[in-house]
Amino acid sequence: MISRTGLAWLRALASLLLLGALFVWIRPQNLLGMLQGLSLPWLGLALSIAIPQVLLSAWRWRLTAGFLGVVLPFRRALREYCLGNLLNQVLPGGVAGDVSRAWRHARHTPAPREAWHAVLIERATGQGVLLVCALLALPLTPAIGMAEGVVPATVALIALVAVLLAVASRVDTFAAALRRFSGDIARAVLARAAFARQLPLSLALVFSYVAVFLCCVRALGVETPAATLLPLALWVLVAMGLPLSFAGWGLREGAAAGLWLLAGMPAAEGLAISLLYGVVVLLSAMAGACVLPLIGEEDTRPREPRSDGQG
Repeated sequence: MISRTGLAWLRALASLLLLGALFVWIRPQNLLGMLQGLSLPWLGLALSIAIPQVLLSAWRWRLTAGFLGVVLPFRRALREYCLGNLLNQVLPGGVAGDVSRAWRHARHTPAPREAWHAVLIERATGQGVLLVCALLALPLTPAIGMAEGVVPATVALIALVAVLLAVASRVDTFAAALRRFSGDIARAVLARAAFARQLPLSLALVFSYVAVFLCCVRALGVETPAATLLPLALWVLVAMGLPLSFAGWGLREGAAAGLWLLAGMPAAEGLAISLLYGVVVLLSAMAGACVLPLIGEEDTRPREPRSDGQG
């Protein structure tokens, strides 16, 4: 049985192997040629959009916790999200930061289970909305042929998850945990008041991710229309969010190179854009961590929870 630490390092190794294979396939000189004309204004705009994303993410986490009746002051949520972002970028696995903020929050609340669920639901909500946007955007690309592989693969993955959940529900311990978790999802996301707030926040975050990606495209001097790039960018972001590599490295670049080929564009272009996007994400996480000493923590003593999701 492989430990969690072992799995994390296996993901890091997978990222290195994927990146190595991509560099062998697409010669480094092709990438260097694209980077020579890097536009600093577009790069600065990408960073200026990426850094405030943590504000929206922290607010979504606070909102989710509030609907579960868990107190989470915004300044504390912002501090923990900044720290979690950095840990996700520099530690193997890509989820260490989320585990850290869930654990730290659970220690300061009389409802630790809900604190853990709030982090899980916040991440799942973001990935779910991103996946739906990617599926809806598929008809916008001239490379409709890629839907022949992407859509069945997505449906197969969802079906596999459904089967695994069905099997798990047959075990009493898992069944009870699934019932509690699904109940918390209903309270924090699917209830009318929750959905009306969660959806706009998640859509705003997806829009900001795509905006950063398109800024990276323009920073490299690529003039492909945004309408063509939109569905490709969304699927690259979906691949990046899978917890199968080191902070998305390798998996994101491989997805970009493959999707660019399917769209009839140079794989080197997709790889270069993806690499630059990864650098922007890393820099924004470091910039967020730099402001940690400036963000004071609010009082975290338990108080009567409110039912409107505001904590």
